[in-house]
Amino acid sequence: MQNDVLLEVNNLKKYFPIMRGLLRKKVGEIKAVDGVSFALKRGETLGLVGESGCGKTTTGRCILRQYEITDGKIVFDGEDISSYSENNLRKVRRKMSLIFQDPYSSLDPRQSAGSLVGEPLKIQRILSSQGEYNDRIEELFRMVGLDPSMTSRFPHEFSGGQRQRLGIARALACNPSLIICDEPISALDVSIQAQIINLLKELQTKIKDLSYLFIAHDLSVVKHISDRVAVMYLGHMVEITSSSDLYKNPLHPYTQALLSAVPIADPFVEEEREHIILEGEVPSPIDPPPGCPFHPRCSLAIPECREEVPELREVDTGHMVACLRV
Repeated sequence: MQNDVLLEVNNLKKYFPIMRGLLRKKVGEIKAVDGVSFALKRGETLGLVGESGCGKTTTGRCILRQYEITDGKIVFDGEDISSYSENNLRKVRRKMSLIFQDPYSSLDPRQSAGSLVGEPLKIQRILSSQGEYNDRIEELFRMVGLDPSMTSRFPHEFSGGQRQRLGIARALACNPSLIICDEPISALDVSIQAQIINLLKELQTKIKDLSYLFIAHDLSVVKHISDRVAVMYLGHMVEITSSSDLYKNPLHPYTQALLSAVPIADPFVEEEREHIILEGEVPSPIDPPPGCPFHPRCSLAIPECREEVPELREVDTGHMVACLRV
C-alpha cells in the first residue's frame, strides 16, 4: 500500500560547484549524489552503506533539505518537499531528525544537557508551558536510559556513550517519523556500540511507525539493525535488498567485495573463504568514469560496461541490482 511508504527518493542528484579565481568562476562540479532512488516504509530501518566519500551523508542531508538538491524528487509522508520554502520546511522538520556521527562535536559545551535535549521543542514551539517542557525532558532522558537528575550537567561531564544518548534524546524530542542516523556509533568504543544499537532497536519497538535511515560503512553493524540494506558506490545506488538476502546472496560485484572484507570470528572459516581484493582507487566524483561507475575496478566488466550506465532493476522479489552482468 502507498500509505505504508514514508519516504520516496527518485533520481536524486546533488552536484557541488567547483569555483576558482578572483571572480569565483565555476570550473567544474563534484557529483556527490548522481541519480539515487529508493523508498523507506513506515517502521522500517534501511541501512545505507558504502565506502567513505560515496555520497551516503550527502544523501541524508539532502533528504533533510539541509542541502538544496540539484535534481530529483523527495516525497516525505505524501508531500513533495523537493522545492519547499524554509517556512514549509519548518513544519516538515518536526517529523524528521538527525543523529550525528560525533557525540563530542555535535553538542554545544556551553549548554546544559536538559537545554540541549529540549532545544528542538523551543524551536518548534510545541509545548505551551514550562511544566510540560520539564516533563518532556525527563521523559526523553528516561527513554534513552539517562537519569533525569543529570539534566543540569554539561556535555563534558558525560561519557561518549552518554553523549550519544543525549543526541538520540534530542532527535526524539518532537516525536519524528524519520530519524537519519549518520554513522551514530563509528566514534564510540566497540563496547558501547552494541548498547547504542540495542537502544535504537528498543525505541523502534516502543514508538509506533518510527523509521530509520541508518548510514554506516560497517556492514557487520548494519546487519543487526537493518530490515533492508542499500549499497552505494560513487554517488550511485548499486544494490538494494533485505538484510538477510544481502548477506546470503550478494549479486553486485562491489557488494561481494565489501562483504568479503567483513571479518568472521571463526578463524577456520575466515581462512577458507574467498577474499575479493579490489584493484585501483575509487574514481574522483569530479571526473567519474563513463558507463558503470564501478567498471574500472570490476573483474567482470565487459566493453558495454564502459558505455552504458546500468539501471537499478529488480532481478528477484525485492532484490534490486544495477549491473549489466547480473
